[in-house]
Amino acid sequence: MLKEINAVLADADLLVNEQQIAAAITQIAGQINVLLVDSNPLVLCVMNGGLVFTGQLLPQLTIPLTLDSINASRYHNQIRGGAINWVNTPLTSVKGRTVLIVDDILDEGITLAAIYEYCLAHGATSIYSAVLVNKLLGHSKPIHANFIGLNLENRYLFGYGMDYKGYLRNAPGIYACKEHLEE
Repeated sequence: MLKEINAVLADADLLVNEQQIAAAITQIAGQINVLLVDSNPLVLCVMNGGLVFTGQLLPQLTIPLTLDSINASRYHNQIRGGAINWVNTPLTSVKGRTVLIVDDILDEGITLAAIYEYCLAHGATSIYSAVLVNKLLGHSKPIHANFIGLNLENRYLFGYGMDYKGYLRNAPGIYACKEHLEE
């Protein structure tokens, strides 16, 4: 497996470097600080992908907030999504709260829509979402993010939380695989 991972990284195209990502995160933080200034939001980090983005976003948020996580996965360390698997739900109640869902990527929107519906069903008063990457698919999605760092082409992406078969979430930039991927 390590040989495959190293080959994917070596052959990938760097689409967005760390400085560009940092600028996008700063821009999102500014928007959130203005829009949610008096809302006392519960920030829900979508695990595992949203970890890197959330970790860099939080220190730039100047508003009072609480943090929790949620893990609803469709990929299970594969390159194709399947059924949603609820790994964990927040320990903090969303009832009566403004919720900010933070995730790495808005791809097809199925997972983010399911998390939004979870928050709605459990009594959140308002729900916002922030994604580092919005993948441009050329068709409508079931949900749109309120805060978007980068709009990127429809390729298989990894780095900054996004993975390739469970690996490369820690890649120092956002990369796209060169080849069409098969499982």
